[in-house]
Amino acid sequence: MNPANPVNVAEAVRDALRDQADRQPPAAPGLADRVLAARRRRLARRLASAAAATAAVVAVAVAVPLLDPGREDVRPAGVLDGGGILGHPDQSPPREFIAAGRTALAAYYTARTVARSEKEGVFTRTYRLLDPRTGRYEKDDRWSFVAAAPGLRTAAVLERRLPARRIGLLDLTTGEVERWIPAGRGVGGLAFSPDGSRLVATTYDEHPDLRDRVRSSSGEEQWLPRFGGKPGRTGFYVLDVPSGAGSWSPVAHRRDINSRQDFSFSRDGRLVYSQVVGDRDGLQQFHDLTGDEVAAPANERHLRSDVGARLSPDGRLAALGLTAEAEDRSWSSIRDPRTGEEITRVRGAHLLAWADDRRLIAWERAPGSESYRPRLVLVTIGSDRVVPLSGVREPDEDFDSLEWEPVFAER
Repeated sequence: MNPANPVNVAEAVRDALRDQADRQPPAAPGLADRVLAARRRRLARRLASAAAATAAVVAVAVAVPLLDPGREDVRPAGVLDGGGILGHPDQSPPREFIAAGRTALAAYYTARTVARSEKEGVFTRTYRLLDPRTGRYEKDDRWSFVAAAPGLRTAAVLERRLPARRIGLLDLTTGEVERWIPAGRGVGGLAFSPDGSRLVATTYDEHPDLRDRVRSSSGEEQWLPRFGGKPGRTGFYVLDVPSGAGSWSPVAHRRDINSRQDFSFSRDGRLVYSQVVGDRDGLQQFHDLTGDEVAAPANERHLRSDVGARLSPDGRLAALGLTAEAEDRSWSSIRDPRTGEEITRVRGAHLLAWADDRRLIAWERAPGSESYRPRLVLVTIGSDRVVPLSGVREPDEDFDSLEWEPVFAER
């Protein structure tokens, strides 16, 4: 297949998907990525197999507790397509591949505020992306925003100047952009659908990461995210990844959002949502794919927009933070997603992603630390055991900078 010929690409994708639909159950996450990348994936697997053999020697292999007490499942680590645990508790930021169960650290970014003037700055990210050939995170400062697709083979990227007028589909193995999707309106944020076949691209009419220098009540000056004011976010594109086709939907301006408030897909991919600011944290507003505000789905209405883990893979459990009244900030709440009732609590100050239906990746406060110095850990429902995945992240300096922030994807 010649990737330069869009007609052949489209025909091949349609034929592959039609044949898959006739013979298979619903498509697994990352199908579109696999269809487009079939040829390079075979090469990547051969390279990754060699890298995995090396990585397994130096990686931390962890015995994983099963749901059945008294048994342990020791799984091979270092394989992108596997389900084992790979942690590097001595690394912060990480240098080598981190993963647990179905979820992997596909990338991470550091950030700092770069002044434009005395009173205005831009919060600027620098990404380190996973190289599947070596199992290491490599700096790539070409991009202002990166979203990783399921399968860890492709990332959607935006160039440095935001809002961007095109979206790149980056081959993580080669580091090259395979294709550009043009955008008639400026794009500032990206997110893949759960199956990886679509992108939601949030549009803005000004840079979404603007910071204003303000003086606090104590007289100290600091950079803070721009809030409210003139319209910034304008709407979103929903784009088909294989073809690049899609449409833009306008969204009315609201004053109860920050300057950056990107859209993400709902679990079933039929809606998008974003965070709004209100009397309590984590409020969310859903929209249909034409941009109209709609009620939250029954299984997502009790979720929090600021808790990344959201629904478990089987949809039966919801990951939330604790209430403000909670005394012990080292545990988080697991609830019934339809009723909002608490079922149990699990270790972790901030639940980031589900490794499987009973385990989650979380930020946890480092033991013995008075300040909030978190590390990535794997926690298990029904157990107080914590498996360290990364070293300790040092405290961020208010809104001026960010030491490192993870970007997860299903492997």
